[in-house]
Amino acid sequence: MQKVLFLFAEINDDDIDWMISTGKLAIVPSGTVLIEQNKPIDSLYILLKGQVSVSVTDGEHTTNVAELSSGEIFGEMSFIDSALPSATVTTSIDSEILSVSREKLATRLNEDIGFASRFYRAMSIFLSSRLRKTMKYIDYDKQGQISIDRDEIGAELQQSVPFAKARYDWLLRHFENLVS
Repeated sequence: MQKVLFLFAEINDDDIDWMISTGKLAIVPSGTVLIEQNKPIDSLYILLKGQVSVSVTDGEHTTNVAELSSGEIFGEMSFIDSALPSATVTTSIDSEILSVSREKLATRLNEDIGFASRFYRAMSIFLSSRLRKTMKYIDYDKQGQISIDRDEIGAELQQSVPFAKARYDWLLRHFENLVS
């Protein structure tokens, strides 16, 4: 499941309007490094269209750990825990990306407790789901892209998926008008 659906299942329409008005839309060429491992970042990213590669460097060896496509969010871990990014994220193809400034997002979270509650709940659900999936694969020592299966999320979130998809489509339509 796309990460953005976890977020859009929890936040409300006013929150999405805020993201639209505050975020910056960019068409990013293939090969652009958006997040560099162990370097500070200043934004949370939503991949509207395109694909990015996630890689980890250990010494001189770099391993591609995931390919993310439209509807994915990245930079959320560093935003949540204020640690430096644990991976590098690079566009694999020309991509449309909405970035929300870390500073503006932090201000909104501090000023609007309702938004903060919805945002952090969405991130908690997503990160919990990712950890469950990762733990399942660690046992089998598999590598490759991690995706979230509807069977692995709770019934409450499953019921919100269609609504979350509609909200995400609404966001995409808004930005399609700006890009066209």
